[in-house]
Amino acid sequence: MEQKDGKSLQANNIGKAGNAIGIAITVYTDPLCCWTWAMQPQWKKLLADLEGRMPVALKYKMGGLLPSWQHFNDSVNSIRKPVQMGPEWMHARALSGVPINDRIWITDPPTSSYPACIAVKCVELLTPQLVSEFFQVLQEAVMAKNLNIAKMDVLLECASALQMQYPAFDPEKFKETLFGEEGKEAFRKDLQECKYLNITRMPTIVFRLTNRRPILLHGYQTHESLKDTCSNLGV
Repeated sequence: MEQKDGKSLQANNIGKAGNAIGIAITVYTDPLCCWTWAMQPQWKKLLADLEGRMPVALKYKMGGLLPSWQHFNDSVNSIRKPVQMGPEWMHARALSGVPINDRIWITDPPTSSYPACIAVKCVELLTPQLVSEFFQVLQEAVMAKNLNIAKMDVLLECASALQMQYPAFDPEKFKETLFGEEGKEAFRKDLQECKYLNITRMPTIVFRLTNRRPILLHGYQTHESLKDTCSNLGV
């Protein structure tokens, strides 16, 4: 759990500055990131704390955790093939206490996280206020329900599930965007940003307040560490 002053990561280029009475938070993550899912209870608690006191400008940037298994090598956790991802998910479950079903890495392993990342950007293009909700739908689908979110039919099912919760969301427009180029281009921009800022670990969270250096956190965080970060910003 590493905390750094944002100066070391080109502070002026990370995220958007918060306004005088609010805080800007940028989350660099991926629907297949088990640590982001494991942190959800802590994260929701923090957002509830903040939103009760000030505006929160929250953005999600997709990091493209798994391009393909031909182009993936996590030397830190010794992961080079799908079956080796299971122990990492088990570790996240043991540390956080959040239910995570790792069986998908044996029964129907996702071949890439790119389709799900593109799907998130499609929702952002169509209904930006629902990005956080759709991201959670995707994570729940793969982490809890063992659904392969690398498959287009599963992504369309997730869009329908979002529409059940939020009737104004249009799954048909989502489908058009998913099979078009806009979502892919938006995802490419996120990948370029992650590369430019040298963000390789997920989740990476950047907190920014006007006239303050941003603070950056890597990896799984407790509610206490998230609160401490906001306190260090003067929130």
